[in-house]
Amino acid sequence: MKSIRWWQALGLAGLAGMAAGGAVIARRERVRRSYTPDQIRDRLQQRYAEIGAEAREEATADWRARRSGR
Repeated sequence: MKSIRWWQALGLAGLAGMAAGGAVIARRERVRRSYTPDQIRDRLQQRYAEIGAEAREEATADWRARRSGR
């Protein structure tokens, strides 16, 4: 009987850990989704400005090729 109780305690600890992990993930998702569209656009434009001209041209060419392939 003692071994069954040990396994039950281990199972309950595992479930508690999963619940806590799920809560952390849900919280991070809420924070991530709290950006406004303008904030997201600004961040993307900032990243785009940071890359070099060559990489920018390559990315644009790739995008155009994918778009025309539709």
